[in-house]
Order: sequence, then C-alpha cells, then structure tokens
Amino acid sequence: QVQLVESGGGLVQPGGSLRLDCAAAGFISSINDMGWYRQAPGKQRELVAEITRSGSTNYEDSVKGRFTISRDNANNTLYLQMNSLKPEDTADYYCHAVVVVKLSYRIREFWGQGTLVTVSS
Repeated sequence: QVQLVESGGGLVQPGGSLRLDCAAAGFISSINDMGWYRQAPGKQRELVAEITRSGSTNYEDSVKGRFTISRDNANNTLYLQMNSLKPEDTADYYCHAVVVVKLSYRIREFWGQGTLVTVSS
C-alpha cells in the first residue's frame, strides 16, 4: 500500500553530523503529519521531531538546536539533519507518516523499517 524507506544512518563521531532521509511511495493521495522517532536499546520508542504538512515543527527537548526536520511535499520525502551528535543519540531511527490513502481516502499511519545511528569515537 504505502512504503516508507529510510536512509542515511551510520557511524559518526561525537560532534559530527548525519542526515536521514525518508522516501514515501505507494498509494498516496497526500501526507499529513510526518515525524522521526528513535528507539535506543532497552528503551521505549520516543518522538524526536515532527512536522505538519504546512511546515510547523515540534522537537524533543534534548535535540532542540541540534536537529532540524524538514519535508518536500512534492516528492513525499522527509529529512532529519542531525548536528552536534552525542553518544546518547545512538538509536534506531524510524520515519512515521500519517497518510491519506489514494482511492479509499482513508487515513492510515505508516512506519519505516528503521535506520541505525551510532555515535561513538
């Protein structure tokens, strides 16, 4: 139906930067809210940042000023620019989207498969 595919994870040293991309494809009429979540080992999944279709954003306190979420509505793509990375940012990062599904116009939530970000020296 709808697939979210993340890319851009990897290993980076503390203080470094990474950019995560999430491409949405499939039976998409439009996408409402989109967001990035993360889950560290032994911890619950948490919201990192979210963005509405019109561009309003919300960030988890620990990433404010370091991470920037953005989206390209024409290409159904979500981004997360991560700067000044810290070891505690290490986690699997998941893309989330609230999609209006084509033809049915039902609203469904979809998740990506996750991409691992490791911050270590």
